[in-house]
Amino acid sequence: MVGDTLLAAVIASFDLLIFVARAAVTPAGEPAPEPWYITLPLIVAVVLPIVFRRKYPITAAYLTLGLGVVHSLLEIGVASMFTACIALYTLVAYVGRRSALLFLAVNEVVTLVQTPWQFPEQWVITLIVVNLSLAFSWALGEFVGARRAYQAELEQRLRLLETERDQQARIAVAEERARIARELHDVVAHAVSVMVVQADGAAYAVRSQPDLAERAVNTIASTGRDALTELRRLLGVLRSEDAGGERTPQPGTRSLSELAARVRAVGLPVQLDIVGNVDDLPAGVGLGIYRIVQEALTNSLKHAGPGTAATVRVARTGDRVDLSIVDNGRRSSRSLVGVSGGNGLIGMRERALVFGGTLAAGPRAGGGWEVTASLPFGSG
Repeated sequence: MVGDTLLAAVIASFDLLIFVARAAVTPAGEPAPEPWYITLPLIVAVVLPIVFRRKYPITAAYLTLGLGVVHSLLEIGVASMFTACIALYTLVAYVGRRSALLFLAVNEVVTLVQTPWQFPEQWVITLIVVNLSLAFSWALGEFVGARRAYQAELEQRLRLLETERDQQARIAVAEERARIARELHDVVAHAVSVMVVQADGAAYAVRSQPDLAERAVNTIASTGRDALTELRRLLGVLRSEDAGGERTPQPGTRSLSELAARVRAVGLPVQLDIVGNVDDLPAGVGLGIYRIVQEALTNSLKHAGPGTAATVRVARTGDRVDLSIVDNGRRSSRSLVGVSGGNGLIGMRERALVFGGTLAAGPRAGGGWEVTASLPFGSG
């Protein structure tokens, strides 16, 4: 409004100069200009709607048109023509072509009626000047309106890009949190389950079989150290800002034999059958297979009860790996041994879904528990 107020003041100053000049140089016998108490309020009234043209463009346009008719009939100055051009420009740039065209039509009708009557000798030239001024105002309004529309579209696109970037960042953070949660669960759940089973066995045999109890305590210590090493590795990855820092290899299909041996050492006989070449699988697929097998065997340790044996079968067929982890434990004894949980099955399914695979888990018809999974992967 500050700029529009200055614009209105400049237009009013032209009319004031014209009024002062006419009052000073009007020859004797010529009709004197209108008195100041009519001229000055009318000049102010004509230019005043320009101040509010951006906030109320249609109202300001028709106010300038109506007051401009009186202003031009009294031949006070040029404010009526200037304000009409500015009003038309404002409607084109800020409102739309339909409102601007309606205003232009009304203005043309008024001009065609008023000009021949007021200027009978020069009405053609006057019409040409007025229409050229209005045409220039329309063209200028089209240009500024197009620039404003382009700027608005650009700002909208930038807002959409910022929103999309924020959403992608949130999705990436959520995926990374889920991945870290799966890794922590797999490491901690397996280690703690082994330690709980061994601690229960050591407590039972500490008096009657001290040698067995000592081996169980040693297994607890070894498992705890391994779990701490894995946790330190994960925390090191989280804390490190250098992507090229020291890393330890992730477990994969090559580590399944070691996993089976560790589980056998804590009292669960495991038969491992590998069909096909699974050593050259992608690292992510190999890690997913390892973690699924680890979680399934951990559940067998926790829930299956004494006298349980497990069979792990890993078979590669083309670009797909099929897993089967089966135990013969009693379903009635599937209760946690001092450890609460429930995220293991969710984690196994998430690992399978990451690669577009499937996973199913449930009791077998003849007793025991079975986990089956199918993980596809690209040959390239």
